[in-house]
Amino acid sequence: MNLKTKYGQLRLLAILEGISYISFGLTMPLKYMMDIKGPNYVVGVIHGGLFLAYCLWVALNYFDRKYSTKTAAILLIASLIPFMTFWADWKILKKTDTSL
Repeated sequence: MNLKTKYGQLRLLAILEGISYISFGLTMPLKYMMDIKGPNYVVGVIHGGLFLAYCLWVALNYFDRKYSTKTAAILLIASLIPFMTFWADWKILKKTDTSL
């Protein structure tokens, strides 16, 4: 994974976004069951930033690498489902990596 390219950065963002999504889900009980709002707020802000960056990088790679609309749609939908960005990296992004 070459982090100097937009493609390598997209792969890293997919993993980080997936981790932040899981972390966000783990802080929900703190907020709603124990009335501890701080961790959920911090993780929520981080997750939101990573989500936006992931979507932007999918769009940038869509135009640079000439992804099909179907592939781009799957990558964008993956950001909405927990654990799905890990699958997208494994099944789609890793297989189309030409730097391997």
